[in-house]
Amino acid sequence: MRTLIVYVSIHHRNTEKITKAMAEVLGADLVKPWKTEPNELLKYDLIGFGSGIYWWRHHWGLFKLVESLPRMDGKKAFIFSTAGMNIRWYNHRKLKKALRKKGFKVVGEFSCRGWDTNGWLAKIGGLNKGHPNDRDVAEARRFAERLKAKVLNPHAPKSR
Repeated sequence: MRTLIVYVSIHHRNTEKITKAMAEVLGADLVKPWKTEPNELLKYDLIGFGSGIYWWRHHWGLFKLVESLPRMDGKKAFIFSTAGMNIRWYNHRKLKKALRKKGFKVVGEFSCRGWDTNGWLAKIGGLNKGHPNDRDVAEARRFAERLKAKVLNPHAPKSR
């Protein structure tokens, strides 16, 4: 299964820690959204899109790439993020909508807390210092294992 993870990790490399853990499990190639051509994504079976969350949405670079993509009907994608305010359903909604509009089938989502010193939070030392921690990284690995099993064998019964 050819896997690509498109990600942005800026301030504290929170998302990069999670990205590398998932990439190791999935055997994924890693790329920044501004360092790939839209047609390159056609070569992959599974594509992850992730970043820190900035004002309740993923990094603009991911949206710019998604806008430039051709139709990806049925292509499998997953979404992930790190955030000071880890409200996955809310933080992922805009990217999920943009991916579905391009024809992607979103097959999984992951999020965890990340150290956030954006804006006024810097004055108080930020939120979630020390995250993602070892536990968060281990959970990202488990997510990637489940995702891999799901994509490789979509008809297998769910494990309990």
